[in-house]
Amino acid sequence: MTISLTINGKSHELDVEPDMPLLWVLRDELGMTGTKFGCGVSACGACTVHVNGEAMRTCATPISAVAGTEITTIEGLNEGGPDLTALQQAWVDHQVPQCGYCQSGMLMAVSSLLSENPNPSDDEIDAAITNICRCGTYPRIRAAIRSLATA
Repeated sequence: MTISLTINGKSHELDVEPDMPLLWVLRDELGMTGTKFGCGVSACGACTVHVNGEAMRTCATPISAVAGTEITTIEGLNEGGPDLTALQQAWVDHQVPQCGYCQSGMLMAVSSLLSENPNPSDDEIDAAITNICRCGTYPRIRAAIRSLATA
């Protein structure tokens, strides 16, 4: 089955099984390894990307469910520019990453939150960012979000 997607502004026609998870299309079919496999059941958020601007976990999302959509991965977060986004710079400034494995999904989830709500409360952050960080960087994540919300 041929499926059309736009990923990071580039059109793709893919001949894949319709039930193949979007994560495997990104990683195995397109070689975009920035999006990570974590749990495989949409619980941890390591596989988060934007689909039509909204955060979506890809490990359990069949490619057929996102046909015709616009997808942004961590590789496209800065829209191809050489500079870090304000969010990525906040991550560096607050030394958020520890092992770094969950960070691409975390950045995509936070980016989606801030695009919808540029000044979220702690309760709104907790409700929106349900990604799991095994290193426990949650206080640094919140500080990075706060630095952007008050900027």
